[in-house]
Amino acid sequence: MRILSLQSGTSADGIDVAIVDIDADSAQSARNGRTPWLTVRPLLTRTVAWAPELRTRLLALADGGRVDAEELCRLDTLAGQEFASAARAAMQHLGSAVDLVVSHGQTVFHWVDGTRARGTLQLGEAAWIAEAAAAPVLSNLRAADIAAGGEGAPLMGIFDRAWLAASEADDGTPAATVNLGGIANLSVVTSGGTMVAWDTGPGNVLIDAVVARATNGARGFDADGKLAAAGQVDARLLSALLQHPYLQRPAPKSTGRETFGLHFVDSALAAAKGDSPLSLEDLVATLTRLTARSVADSLHTGTVERPGRLIASGGGVRNPSLMSALGAEVARNGISLVSSDVCGIEPDFKESLMFALLGFLSWHGVTCELPATAPGRARVAGQIAPGPGPLRMPAPLAGIRGLRVLPMEARTPAAAAGASR
Repeated sequence: MRILSLQSGTSADGIDVAIVDIDADSAQSARNGRTPWLTVRPLLTRTVAWAPELRTRLLALADGGRVDAEELCRLDTLAGQEFASAARAAMQHLGSAVDLVVSHGQTVFHWVDGTRARGTLQLGEAAWIAEAAAAPVLSNLRAADIAAGGEGAPLMGIFDRAWLAASEADDGTPAATVNLGGIANLSVVTSGGTMVAWDTGPGNVLIDAVVARATNGARGFDADGKLAAAGQVDARLLSALLQHPYLQRPAPKSTGRETFGLHFVDSALAAAKGDSPLSLEDLVATLTRLTARSVADSLHTGTVERPGRLIASGGGVRNPSLMSALGAEVARNGISLVSSDVCGIEPDFKESLMFALLGFLSWHGVTCELPATAPGRARVAGQIAPGPGPLRMPAPLAGIRGLRVLPMEARTPAAAAGASR
């Protein structure tokens, strides 16, 4: 099955696009009551920049800006058209149709009331994507889990359990993954194949926000971690930041930029009451350490089996200062830090593979089992926009036994067009 994955993370850095082949081992499926092993191979990965003016408007909304119904309609439509354009261009480049598109959309709000998620909103009308791709589109991926009493996040644990459970059972040692996006999230897969996943708190979102504010938007992130490397961690500010109630809550839990935004940084700066204003370098160094410390502290709480290694993905992997800080923090508990690329997965596109897998599961009627969802309450994720043709879905699967990820093949567009699906 050929699936096109579309997503834009919390920081709205760009639209990540992947076209992925997912094949089920039909022989094993027959022997194991329709629970096959899956093989995943990416065929194309790319990131497409948002139109600058639209990105500014989306981030303003995500940062708490008030809009009327007209602006919300426009943003939903324009975002859908941007996703549609990215999908169309990727399919043209590969020279191939797809069976299904999975579009996560752009998150603009994740509503958490007390300790429970109540709702979530991603923009990017799926009908535009379905028209452009001439294929059905699965979207609104988190709402069913929230309605069933879950957090709707993080979704990465679904991928990690399928990917790592068999190997960790062989090793007898649990493994953990961290996705360093705007918000950081952890998954721990135990030697028994169970999984716990949760949002730890800020990933890159605070670093990006203070850099953008200090440079009036000329820069949107700490390129190569150079600002953090040039600064010093302010212990008083770090202590104030670490007092946030969310960071003290046990897993499972979820959060977003509505909790960890500039208002959070400014409140902590006021509480710290330093003798002089911090330089941008010192502020970025402190926020970088905050991300590293909050991730490491989540692993050190004793609520999960301690893993032997932590596999990192997401945009933060490209930040040497963040990776160095995180590596030092987790090493204190005997955990080694590696990038997902040593495991055969591009760090920038692990989420894209995850969404493709989620699309395969929903298409085949497999429920989305997340840690915060009560037993028996797991739901099939997403809603389908059928696209131009009739909707023909396959017989449901009982589940999957696991997945293997193969490296991306170098293919010419002509070769890809002739490949069987």
